[in-house]
Amino acid sequence: MTVNVESPVVKVMQERKSVRAYDPDFKISKEELKEMLALASTAPSSSNLQSWNFIVIQDQEVKKELRAIANNQAQVETSSAIIAVLGNIDAYKNVEKIYTQNVEEGHMDESIKERTIENTYKVYPNAPVEARMNIASYDAGLISMQLMLIAKDRGYDTIPMGGFDKAKFAERFELPEHLFPIVLIAVGKAAAPAFGTSRLPLEDIAHFI
Repeated sequence: MTVNVESPVVKVMQERKSVRAYDPDFKISKEELKEMLALASTAPSSSNLQSWNFIVIQDQEVKKELRAIANNQAQVETSSAIIAVLGNIDAYKNVEKIYTQNVEEGHMDESIKERTIENTYKVYPNAPVEARMNIASYDAGLISMQLMLIAKDRGYDTIPMGGFDKAKFAERFELPEHLFPIVLIAVGKAAAPAFGTSRLPLEDIAHFI
């Protein structure tokens, strides 16, 4: 299979690796972190409800506390920032704001907006909490990968971490009932190269019919 290695997208995808050793003296500004999150939020989401929220942790004392919650993973403390990706099971409550903005920006007309809002309120409030959590988790995967590629394109390194005590995280950061933690993403500058990783051959995972 031929891959166009000259493609900027392919290059970023191939260069992004999960880095565990970070330069603790390297800092990324709050403004640049905001820029990366804004770009990442162009990721697709179920019904465009954008069922994600974030807590961006830069304070070193808070990161020390979080390290204890995250199985003592060193990168929690040494990276420039930890971005906690949260799922929002009540994201459907933003439907009017989102679709009003769609109309204002010329993406749809008023009739489609009203029909979409009506259908959303018919479906989402009646869906089981587990189903809404699954939707938010799926959406979180999309925006998390997009965020990590954006970071790499800017010369930064990342690692996603699912291994942390989610109950303790929710308690420490006083999450309301409609928000739940999904993944922590460390972002910063590598202090050591990432390990290489192999991938299963395509014929083992893809079937064409």
